[in-house]
Amino acid sequence: MNTGNDRQAGDAAPPYGPLSGCAALVTGASSGIGAATAVALARQGADLALVARRTERLEDLAATVGKEGRSCAVLTADLRDTAQARRCVEDAVERCGRLDVLVNNAGYAAVGSVEESDPEGWERMIDLNVRAVLHTSQQALPHLLRTASDGPRGVADMVNVSSVAGRLARPGNGVYSATKHAVGAVSDAMRAEVAARGVRVGVIEPGMVATDLTADSTVAAAARGMPRESWLHPEDIARAIAFMVTQPSHAAVNEIMVRPTAQEH
Repeated sequence: MNTGNDRQAGDAAPPYGPLSGCAALVTGASSGIGAATAVALARQGADLALVARRTERLEDLAATVGKEGRSCAVLTADLRDTAQARRCVEDAVERCGRLDVLVNNAGYAAVGSVEESDPEGWERMIDLNVRAVLHTSQQALPHLLRTASDGPRGVADMVNVSSVAGRLARPGNGVYSATKHAVGAVSDAMRAEVAARGVRVGVIEPGMVATDLTADSTVAAAARGMPRESWLHPEDIARAIAFMVTQPSHAAVNEIMVRPTAQEH
């Protein structure tokens, strides 16, 4: 794994923002929702650990985060590899000194009927959308629980990025929808398991968002004719994530669905 700039021991965090002094790990951070979330959390005062496969893009994002006055660790990893998924959490804690927020954003979408679609696409979706979320979450939970117990906020946060498809399955979208239903199920179970110990688990369910993921024409077909200029922007989802993790310690926002105004389903 590659690493970038991180806070030196003893350096004080700038005294502003509800996440000042906190560290957040964002997966799938090289573009789209992940990149926008990193900037949004930095503006709330968090230091960042960023995970994706594209090191150059992460380094560019780290420079942007630096302009917000925050430190940033760049962690290059392929989260389809279980060992890398788990290691990136430990690397983030080592580089940042703590873990207050985990945003499981990395994912993949491939469309097609079960009868005709490529099973390789199924495997990639299951690996990234489900297995990677499970492995990073399990690896992060001891650190989040420790922060919730000992940290100044009195809570820690995990946010799992799902989809409207996690609520509604359509023809041609069955396997992707299944993976996102799984994210919702495991998130709700984890929420119940750790809520009493101060870890808030939330799910974000975006509708159509203009990202690299949806640039593919087959994926974009899910918009059912809705013009791309009316879709959500990554920053719209980033604001929802920032809202979720900056609530006071007694308030847990467990689920947010965000659709374009024009999206009917």
